[in-house]
Amino acid sequence: MTIGLFILALLVQLAVVLAIFLQSLSRITGSIVAIITIVVTAYISPWSLILGAPIALLCLILLIAPIRRALITKPVYKALGKAMPSMSDTEREALDAGTSWWEKELFMGNPNWKTFANYPYPELSDEEQSFIDNEVEYLCAMLDEWQIQHDDKELSPEAWQFIKDNGFLGLIIPKEYGGLEFSSYAQSRIMSKIASRSPTAAVTCMVPNSLGPGELLMHYGTDAQKQRWLPGLAKGEEIPCFGLTGPEAGSDAGAIPDTGVVCYGIHDGEYTLGLRMNFSKRWITLAPIATVVGLAFKMYDPEGLLGDIDKTDYGITCALVPASHEGVITGPRHYPSGSPFMNGTVDGTDVFIPLDYIIGGVENAGRGWRMLMECLGVGRGISLPALSTSASEMTYLSVGAFAKVREQFKISVGKFEGVQDVTSYIASQTYMLEAFRHLVTCGLNQGGTPSVMTAMAKYYATETMRVVVNHGMDVVGGRAIQMGPRNFLAIPYHAIPVSITVEGANILTRSLMIFGQGAMRCHPYLFDELQLLQSDDKKAAIKPFDVLFFKHLGYTFNRGAKAFVSGYMGGSNDAPLFADSFTRPYYKHINRLSTSFALTADMALGLLAGDLKRKEMLSGRLADIHGHLFIATAILQFYQYGSKSKAEQLHAEVALKHSLFTIQEAFVSFFDNFPNRMAAGVVSFVTFPSGRIFKPASDELKRQLGDIFMDDFKANPFRDYLKTMVYYNTEPNDVTGRMENAYQTLLAVEPLWQRFKKAEHKGSFEGLTFEDFVVEASQNGDISEEEAEVLIHYNALRFDSLLTDTFDEHLEQVQERTNPHSLENAVDKLTDYAQLKKDAQIRNGTYIDKESAIEDNKLPNHQNSADHYQDYQQAEPQTGDTNPNHGYEPDGDVKMVSEQNTTQERRGQTDFNKAPTKEEALYYRTRDAEVILNNRMSENHSDAKWQDGLRRDNVHGSKEDSE
Repeated sequence: MTIGLFILALLVQLAVVLAIFLQSLSRITGSIVAIITIVVTAYISPWSLILGAPIALLCLILLIAPIRRALITKPVYKALGKAMPSMSDTEREALDAGTSWWEKELFMGNPNWKTFANYPYPELSDEEQSFIDNEVEYLCAMLDEWQIQHDDKELSPEAWQFIKDNGFLGLIIPKEYGGLEFSSYAQSRIMSKIASRSPTAAVTCMVPNSLGPGELLMHYGTDAQKQRWLPGLAKGEEIPCFGLTGPEAGSDAGAIPDTGVVCYGIHDGEYTLGLRMNFSKRWITLAPIATVVGLAFKMYDPEGLLGDIDKTDYGITCALVPASHEGVITGPRHYPSGSPFMNGTVDGTDVFIPLDYIIGGVENAGRGWRMLMECLGVGRGISLPALSTSASEMTYLSVGAFAKVREQFKISVGKFEGVQDVTSYIASQTYMLEAFRHLVTCGLNQGGTPSVMTAMAKYYATETMRVVVNHGMDVVGGRAIQMGPRNFLAIPYHAIPVSITVEGANILTRSLMIFGQGAMRCHPYLFDELQLLQSDDKKAAIKPFDVLFFKHLGYTFNRGAKAFVSGYMGGSNDAPLFADSFTRPYYKHINRLSTSFALTADMALGLLAGDLKRKEMLSGRLADIHGHLFIATAILQFYQYGSKSKAEQLHAEVALKHSLFTIQEAFVSFFDNFPNRMAAGVVSFVTFPSGRIFKPASDELKRQLGDIFMDDFKANPFRDYLKTMVYYNTEPNDVTGRMENAYQTLLAVEPLWQRFKKAEHKGSFEGLTFEDFVVEASQNGDISEEEAEVLIHYNALRFDSLLTDTFDEHLEQVQERTNPHSLENAVDKLTDYAQLKKDAQIRNGTYIDKESAIEDNKLPNHQNSADHYQDYQQAEPQTGDTNPNHGYEPDGDVKMVSEQNTTQERRGQTDFNKAPTKEEALYYRTRDAEVILNNRMSENHSDAKWQDGLRRDNVHGSKEDSE
């Protein structure tokens, strides 16, 4: 009985402590509740004080401020102060820059799903939709990326003028200055569609609308600067560039050696206060043609000419300088990998500029790094993810079409499981990218500059695109390797390094920025604590640090308690009101993983402190957890507003499983490599008490998605949706339209094609060529003349879509490819094989007249031609390995010539010099073929008329499907 009461008392004490943490009671309230519980349990069992007394003592210390600060707060403050590295003004600006959004909810381990459900789903206005349907569509039609990349090495003058005249360079500029003032979502959609046609044109339009003078002027410029520059930028009369990186400063942009020293000089004939500038910039997009240059430099005032003699180093500053300004040198071009957009250098030595060239005036001297960090969000959150999403969507469309049209081993290559392993990734991750784009632009549409979210967008979008396009190259194989105007995949493949590298190299972004900035921007207490730790007045900082520190402890214990409960009982059931039976379990998983992430992040920050900055592998794993939590919620939001079809649900399911598995493996790797093994073991046990709980998508799910990947319209609404996101066409001579045209034609004729190919593969026809088979099937009445025409026409499109380009010996001139299977060339593909075989069978007495066989009921005349082919094949003598007289004895001995009497054996001994001439042998077949293929197809059913009819059938069919 005594032991039972002791155990009961201990359980009560532990349950109350857990409840205090779960309810997140304040330090005072929690301590009082704990002390009362210990007193009560002491009456139940005095032995419970073994645990209760230390808890009560700790509570008393927490309640008495002088004792608490002396025993806990001051030692912690001193230890953390030594552990934290010193922070420069530039680092402080960077960490303090930007805002936070939904990513903060996920970081804190308690996502508010009501808030999530109320986020306005991004949509286009009528004006934005019209611009995409008209101006963007027209621009895309003007662009030929092969011509741009391999001949002109730049956009055509016509395309450039159209871009300038129609506001493509002023999408973000307010209407009061002549701009279009489009939403972030509209910008993303516009850039995606242009990129689907020409990465070069997309980058050209992207830069003025992301990190550039326009963005900086709108947020920080003086009224005079806005009036001077924004109207010209909006109309395309001014072409901007921004000089940040240089030979010595890439990822570490804060290390730029470019300087501006305050001094007096001559400007416009007047002696005035200004800056003596020295700069050397590299890799600056649009620099060779820019009319106005933004410059980032370090500003110094050694003489105190600005009025503060004690302040000589102002830090990074941004200025706007006309490209024609004396001493500014632009023009030399770089050649970016895979895309010859205008990119080059900006240099200047002892260039004098007035102080009012500083963006925002002298008041903004030294605020350049903050400006850049906040404005970089547009490029990271809109432009580069838009380009990545576009490349993945075009890969989805083109590779899906190829996988269905291209046949090997008598089936579409997309049916092979090895191929479906990667096409299911292409499908699910393209779905993810479109979902990701929607949630990120949703946050940007609401204003603010969420730097952590946009860093996630840049990294995970470009990295995913890299893998998707690589997988696409694997599937398409040789068709994608051979360069030329027919190649629909190599151009985005070659341009991958640009997206990976610019606006924050991906390695840096993942290993330093996402979690490094995320901890500061998203943690409720960390940044303020860090400020106090680096305070000059240490004594005054103790009291506010004491308050923050214990709030931080309460937050940590609350997440630990939630993680413990979730580990054994599953995550919280909190979810948006619109959650359904498919999505609800995923919201529960996210609740659990978010809480586990909050606890793990706090453990890392508390134990490693400043050393975490150097543990980049650990930081990268925490970034993966945070990033994929955000991605998973994006997928759930996108699914909610989608068709919710079975096909779309499969896309979402595979994508969600990928993100959850990635999060889990990041946790496991983090715990396996954390320096403090005891702490890692405890937190690992709390968060994953039963070990791994998530598995990647099963082979069966991948097979199903691999099949859907090749479908369209009602069978795959997501593919149909993607056509509205990119520049979509089915023109047979277009780089992307060629494959899509063949694919859409196949969808229209697929029942006939599959029936015919099935019979062909069973050997139901005589001949050597496809045209031989079609003619014989038509002569036998197995297919109609109209069906023969359809088959030959599709086969010509199919063959043409698989052709690659050829060049002259110097790889300068693309040669015209002849399609031997086209309608006009089909007759030339007929052979005399069938006649030769028939004559040989007659000589050997083995010939069976098909019509006679049908009349004698030897060969049933089925209405279904596929059955007819099968029965006929059974009536024919077996050939090949199935022939018992294949020429070899069971023991492997070769037959003597005198013993060879089969049709094939006799044919092998035939004197072809005595055989009928080709003209004689082909007479009856050529005669019929000329009537069927030339007269009827070319004259009565021209190529153009047939295509028009097929398109009308497709449209009609798609409407029926949609109904």
